[in-house]
Amino acid sequence: MFRKLTDTVFASPQIGLAEVAEAAAQGIAMIVNNRPEGESDDQTPGAKIEAAAKAAGLGYVAIPVTHAGFSEAQVAAMAEALAASPGPVLAYCRSGTRSTLLWALAEASRGADPAMLAGQAAAAGYDLAPIRTLLEMLAGRSRSQA
Repeated sequence: MFRKLTDTVFASPQIGLAEVAEAAAQGIAMIVNNRPEGESDDQTPGAKIEAAAKAAGLGYVAIPVTHAGFSEAQVAAMAEALAASPGPVLAYCRSGTRSTLLWALAEASRGADPAMLAGQAAAAGYDLAPIRTLLEMLAGRSRSQA
């Protein structure tokens, strides 16, 4: 169920309490919830995921992303969460796509190569084409600030 983006970052469709336990068993250190509350009736509320994560000794961060797109604040928050995690991160949303796109934007903002990110996402079954221009812009900005 968890799709490997890198050795330390995984994306997933909506998780429940059983997947929190599975994540802990697999060595995940932090869960990032990219799903807005109330997006669908069948989703497990973020507060329940957070409580289960904390009970299992995992970090938890909520960075909700709607279908309206991504903000600089969301990209910065994801980059910060990835940098702050003491180990592997599991990010989830409805399908895993928004989590993957936000991960790629965060990595590009830290200077990662967009082509490499696209390859990693594709290997996990996700397509970065909708944000390719933004990835290039963020990576270019990061390189010019270095």
